[in-house]
Amino acid sequence: MALEPRPGIRTNRLEDPGPFKAPDGFWIRCQSCRAILRSASVQENLHVCTECGHHFRVGALRRLETFCDPGSFQEKDADLKPRDILDFFDSKSYAERLKASIKKTGINDAFIAGSAKLCGRSVEVGAFEFAFMGGSMGTVVGEKVSRVFDRAYENKCPAIVFHSSGGARMQEGLLSLMQMAKTTVALSKMKAAGIPYFSVMTDPTTGGVAASFAMLGDVNIAEPEALVGFAGPRVIEQTISQTLPEGFQRSEFLLQHGMIDAIVPRKELRAYVDRMIGFLVDG
Repeated sequence: MALEPRPGIRTNRLEDPGPFKAPDGFWIRCQSCRAILRSASVQENLHVCTECGHHFRVGALRRLETFCDPGSFQEKDADLKPRDILDFFDSKSYAERLKASIKKTGINDAFIAGSAKLCGRSVEVGAFEFAFMGGSMGTVVGEKVSRVFDRAYENKCPAIVFHSSGGARMQEGLLSLMQMAKTTVALSKMKAAGIPYFSVMTDPTTGGVAASFAMLGDVNIAEPEALVGFAGPRVIEQTISQTLPEGFQRSEFLLQHGMIDAIVPRKELRAYVDRMIGFLVDG
């Protein structure tokens, strides 16, 4: 015999509609504190969580627009485009991967560079685009980074590079590894002339980029909690069969062990770099 529903208990509930779905792009979840945030609020806060201060990854063009003086950034070498010189093929051809990345990001490779102003000062600046094949460095990226240093040398103005890279691009083989030496040589000429270079390491800065010009700044700066190192922690643990220390290869760990000079929140970076330029250039 069917049981009578108890008083106050509804038996005609509506079907469960499932999880709430907001319009695409309207909300974003913080990867650190898991708070649900309005995308517009996060963008206004320079892509930093308004609850816990977690720094989201930022596209290269957006980073340069918010760091440089408004309207001052003039892109250089935008027409340089990588080629599949080695006819490389894994699960897809390198040519296919390039085509997909260009379509996805709207740029020709994983580095955007140009001339700009910072608080009224002339600077040469560049930023990696992680969304383009993990910000990997091939021949074109290496050439564009070297040209940042060359222009800084010619114009006698500081160079600033924002790093966000998985390292050398395997699809270009030894040609990509050569960029480590090429960029370092271009940087050494600038340094010999006493022109300052500011390296800003964001999440992640790894591989051949970290092992070359990323760690050679006159002032090495990192964003909070950025992963910075050569090989990733999982690879290291598997190789040495040991558990790594808490926070290994994060900005705070590197600062504690003297590998970087400062951790600077994104909202304070413009003022910090301008102040450091004043110390190094104006005395």
